Amino acid sequence: MVTGADLAAPIGRGTDGTVKEQSFLATLTERRLLAIVRGTDADAALRTVITLAEEGVELIEVSLVTPGAVRVIRDARAALGESAGLGAGTVVTAGDVRAAADAGASYLVTPAVSEAVRTGRELGLPVLAGALTPTEVVTALSEGATAIKLFPASLGGTRHLRALRDPFPQVPFVPVGGVGVAEAREYLDAGAVAVGVGSPLVGDAAAGGDLGALKERIKSFLDTL
Repeated sequence: MVTGADLAAPIGRGTDGTVKEQSFLATLTERRLLAIVRGTDADAALRTVITLAEEGVELIEVSLVTPGAVRVIRDARAALGESAGLGAGTVVTAGDVRAAADAGASYLVTPAVSEAVRTGRELGLPVLAGALTPTEVVTALSEGATAIKLFPASLGGTRHLRALRDPFPQVPFVPVGGVGVAEAREYLDAGAVAVGVGSPLVGDAAAGGDLGALKERIKSFLDTL
């Protein structure tokens, strides 16, 4: 599914949807961490995104529930360049998809299976679609999901992930929700291709908190993964 050549490809914002999908999967598989920025202040969220990128986090999702999220994505794209792995999260509607794409998101993350999955794929964007049950996994894949965001992962933990991987051994799962440093390692050992981490990594940085503490948490996660 992901080859060595794929791993060398930048995620970017190219026009070929297949290339972007392969690049997204390759980066997930190689880097194993998706940082989730969800905050209460747009300027602080932007500083958080820039800090994450500068400290070595290659996949960064900006949740659309953050005030001014579209501007954060647009400004972060301008600052980080076209090759940065910058995506939009909490994408629910077709309108969300278009706003995120126009702002420069190179992939989308949804909390559940909705029209956003199909719309995103029609625009050629990789989609990490939220699902929890076997039925939701099948539905997400039938809509074109690139990978499955196992959410909320904390409801079933690694036992649930292993159970889902029995019928879906080739599906890339990314657990999200309640994933700290210890849990991240456990999910990867259970077969996840990557983990999505919000507050255990970002803390209060996206609300104006200490960026120095953020840098320490980034190092802890990257060293663990």
